[in-house]
Amino acid sequence: MATWTSTEDGVENAALCAHFLEALPVNGAAVSVFVGAVPEAVVCATDRLAARLDELQFDLGEGPRWEAARTRLPVLEPRVQEVEHPLWPVFHMALMDTTVKALYVFPLTLGALNVGIVELYSTTTGALDRTDRAKALVLANEAAWNLLDHLLQVQEAATDETSLTSQASAESPLSRREIHQATGMVLVQMNVTPTDALLLLRAHAFSHGKTVRAIAGDVVARRLQFSPEAEGL
Repeated sequence: MATWTSTEDGVENAALCAHFLEALPVNGAAVSVFVGAVPEAVVCATDRLAARLDELQFDLGEGPRWEAARTRLPVLEPRVQEVEHPLWPVFHMALMDTTVKALYVFPLTLGALNVGIVELYSTTTGALDRTDRAKALVLANEAAWNLLDHLLQVQEAATDETSLTSQASAESPLSRREIHQATGMVLVQMNVTPTDALLLLRAHAFSHGKTVRAIAGDVVARRLQFSPEAEGL
């Protein structure tokens, strides 16, 4: 598990961004999180330019980060300054004043849950080859799990212990069985471990302001499915 530290700007994990630089032919990286009720925040940025690229897109409301978040697909621009971008023309113009020549943006998703985004840039043109794309997807998946685990730990630490006790006593044995049953169903749907399946249930409940029991009931009743193809999570 990576180490998290608090700063004046929130929570950051420098190692999370550093992993992308170590494994891929890029010059900078930034990771942002936006899970449901969690206010969007930059988790880490390797340098001022990486942070500025993220900030520009947030301020403008356009750019590849928004495209990747909307489509839930990578946005790979190996020659970002050389072609027109009708979906984000203002951000494209802003890029012309930077040394950025290529952008590679990957959504951080777990099943149908949107966790955040990772933005990578290079000061030279060129596409990521198949091996590098595969590495980026693996790192993005690891980052998504890392972010979810941290956010849930923060939430639990901030939750009043008395409220937790009251909630636990109010839950019936049936609801516990539903949670176990739902965990097994998510395990199969996502091909993950029981621990990660329960983490997904907790994360979905957290991001939608519901209890784990309520989410488990939806899964068991097949109103909710955890898979990349599922809609509406």
